Amino acid sequence: MLVWYVSYGSNMNAARFGCYLSGGMPDGGRLAFPGCRNPEWPLRSLGCELPGGIYFATESLTWGGGRAFYDPALPGTAAARAYLITAGQFSDVVAQEMYREPGADLDLTAALATGRATLGPGRYETLVCAGELDGHPLLTFTAPWEWTDVELLAPSAPYLRMLASGLCEAHGWDRARAAAYLAARPGAAGTWTAEGILAVV
Repeated sequence: MLVWYVSYGSNMNAARFGCYLSGGMPDGGRLAFPGCRNPEWPLRSLGCELPGGIYFATESLTWGGGRAFYDPALPGTAAARAYLITAGQFSDVVAQEMYREPGADLDLTAALATGRATLGPGRYETLVCAGELDGHPLLTFTAPWEWTDVELLAPSAPYLRMLASGLCEAHGWDRARAAAYLAARPGAAGTWTAEGILAVV
């Protein structure tokens, strides 16, 4: 089964996503990842949007500072990148996001049927299905809580650099547009300005 894995965070950067597929440490990161059982590159990738928005909260072991989460209840749209991969690869990406060894296939039935399924209490264990594209489901993962239920935490400069590069890759934006987008997200707003982000990306 093929699915679109929709990334709204650092995996929008193709090289960074490659560390989840074939293993390795992302540029500027602190952790190495084992990779998927199937390291093959996605069949397709494209820029897309999700209804809602992203915010930054909880400290990332990979980047330091807050990490991105998706909340469909936020106003606007979240810029993202969709990768066409196998369901097994998607399962292995979810496992690595939770700092677990890949190897077990997720049951996607509930997420595909209802649009949302919470597999566990972890920060990236709630699956969201945002519809279909070319006959394949658009799947992402986020936290079980809403953005107002958690303390916001500003992202680090290395993380913002990775996010900005992914936005430019996926959507053809320039760095200034990516910086302005990131500076307006909850958790970054009030700590980072667009000019400040542009200076580090």
